[in-house]
Amino acid sequence: MGGEENVREAPLRTLVDELVTHVLVGLPGDRRTVVGLCGPPGAGKSRAGAMLVYALRRAGVETGQVPMDGYHLSNRQLDTFGARSRKGAPDTFDVAGFRAMLERVRTCRDETIYAPDFSRDLDEPIAAVHTVPPGAKVVVTEGNYLLFETGGWERIRPLLDLVIYLDVPRRTLARRLVRRHRHHGRDDDRAREWVRTVDLPNVEAVVHTRGRADLVWRPVP
Repeated sequence: MGGEENVREAPLRTLVDELVTHVLVGLPGDRRTVVGLCGPPGAGKSRAGAMLVYALRRAGVETGQVPMDGYHLSNRQLDTFGARSRKGAPDTFDVAGFRAMLERVRTCRDETIYAPDFSRDLDEPIAAVHTVPPGAKVVVTEGNYLLFETGGWERIRPLLDLVIYLDVPRRTLARRLVRRHRHHGRDDDRAREWVRTVDLPNVEAVVHTRGRADLVWRPVP
């Protein structure tokens, strides 16, 4: 897993279309397939996830979404243990809740499942943004810590059938993250400080999990 033979460099749209064509269209009929998109902050996981869901649905595959970011702890909870200043670190998520949702997705096929997401404008998770319909053959999740092996995250990987790691240069990540924070209200100095003190340490932690992925994507323009 994660060797150089599993690395594919191409435009993101090409990578997504190849995945749909060669891996997911011939799905087993008796169970759901759960696909995880992993990578550091700023790697483009949300965009890739949305593109994959769209492509699957266009191919006639009923699909649901369960993003990891929906399990951010609220600001109120983070304030109770003084963690808002490092929001996004592995211990600022409800990993047990995320795990329970993935377990439910794998076993519950007779009802609609509602999943939360994270609003960057509100800086808070929001309930029931996404649905997993009873007929969903594929469920897509994405997040930084899908391949972590500590803090309860080690119980996530066994619930995923396929994990793809988005490999993006650190310089590109830093530039994207500063732009993201500025877009959501931080001035340039505060945006750069947050990236330096919070985001980039998380980037380094996630990069070390790359070798546990089944596939590595290097999206190019």
